[in-house]
Parts: sequence; structure tokens; C-alpha cells
Amino acid sequence: MLYIVPTPIGNLEDFSFRSIRILKEVDFILVESYKISIKLLKFYNINTKLIKYNMYNEWKTIPFIINNIKQGKNIALISDAGTPGISDPGYLLIKHCIESSIYVDCLPGPTALIPSLIISGFPIDEFLFIGFLPKKKRNLKLNSLSKENRTIVLYESPHRLLKTLNDIKTFFGENKNIVLCKEISKYYQNIFRGNVKDILFFYKKNVNKILGEYTIIIGK
Repeated sequence: MLYIVPTPIGNLEDFSFRSIRILKEVDFILVESYKISIKLLKFYNINTKLIKYNMYNEWKTIPFIINNIKQGKNIALISDAGTPGISDPGYLLIKHCIESSIYVDCLPGPTALIPSLIISGFPIDEFLFIGFLPKKKRNLKLNSLSKENRTIVLYESPHRLLKTLNDIKTFFGENKNIVLCKEISKYYQNIFRGNVKDILFFYKKNVNKILGEYTIIIGK
């Protein structure tokens, strides 16, 4: 079978006993990158064989994975951080496994999405998760989102943060309330609350502080 195993997004202690056991028991672990995953695996003394699986080689690797599972192997998929398939590789492999009648199990675990929503203080009875904004037809997407009546969740990388904040200001208005969650579960975790105009002003004045991964929560 295929196990989808979420990995810590920051603090290495955010890992379940079951996740550790499964990663020790499977025949292979599919990793997004060796360099990042090895740190976690060494921390928990997990010595299982690793195979690289990411957006650059997934089409080529999927037949190999499917074949091995059909021959009786158990395989786990992890990403660099968080839950595979949530803005990380995983969807295609899961789809092909299901089409090949292979059982897929996903363990509960770390993701920046839920903690950020809870911390935001915005209504979360209904919310819309976007992940990273698309590069193509970006303005059309933003225009559509500006008409939403639900709390919206975006992911953003440091080098695009200012552009995205500017876009939110343009399409939602400068007084739109947002919450910016920086480096959830990590040592430098920080939460910024306010309207987009003030948060944008702060980061323009402190460009050197734009580091790490961000979750942006846009209020209703």
C-alpha cells in the first residue's frame, strides 16, 4: 500500500508515534529532497531506503512505484514539510494508485493551513483554501476571490510576498483585514494582524525581514 505521511513544518517534535513507526517499517520512503528529509529521518533514527519523488520526476517515477507496490512493497510518501498533496507533490501518485486499485492511507498530521486559520480569529465555519496563487491568469483569480464571502487562505514564498500583498491591496482594498502567519511551528514563528495597507507598509520598510514561508488569511 501507499502511506501519505505528513512531516513537521517546523518543530521536529510535531511528529506522531505512528508516523515514525510506519517510516521505519515501509520498504521505501519517497522524499521531495534528500537534503531536507535526511535531517528529520536522522533525528528519529529512521534508516529506510529513500527514493526521490518530486514535481520534476514524478511522471517518470510513478510507474516504478506502482510496480513495486503491486509486487508487495509498502511505500511511504513524505514532502519537505507538511502534508503531501497540499501545495506539494502527491496528487498524481495518489490518483494513479487509486486507478490501479492500490490502497492509499493518509495519516493526520502537520500542515500550516489549520493552525493559521485557528490563530487568525476570523470566521472559519466556511473557508476557501487556494494555496499558491497561479502565475497565469493571476488577476482573473484575484478578481474572483475579491467577491468571496468566505475566509480565504493563501500560501506565499518570501520573494513574492510584497507582490501578493500589493495585489490584495489592489483587488480587496487597502483596509481589508488580513493575518500573516510567518514560519508556523518554527523558532521564528510570528503573527501579524491588521489591514493590508499597514502590513504592506511594514514589510516595505523591513524588506530584510521577509524570510521564511507565509500563510496569508484574508478576512470575510
